[in-house]
Amino acid sequence: MLTNEENTVLYTGVTSNLERRILQHRAKVREGFTQRYNLNKLVYVEEFGSIIDAIEREKKIKMLSRHRKELLIQRLNPAWRDLMPMDEY
Repeated sequence: MLTNEENTVLYTGVTSNLERRILQHRAKVREGFTQRYNLNKLVYVEEFGSIIDAIEREKKIKMLSRHRKELLIQRLNPAWRDLMPMDEY
């Protein structure tokens, strides 16, 4: 999940190459939701062996309430720190 610096907006997506996708979001190469809300901080990630499983999980997460999504983040990343800081690539 991505969020903005204020942690006010959450975005859930799926990709086969996380680093490339985060770089695309941060470079704002595509217009859309993440660009409009400046979502560039990775705060939650799950890995799957198959794209089918990943898409199924993405759909389930998207159906969760904001509160339930926050609980997922809290368990993995209680400080809501960026899991892919810019200085790592």
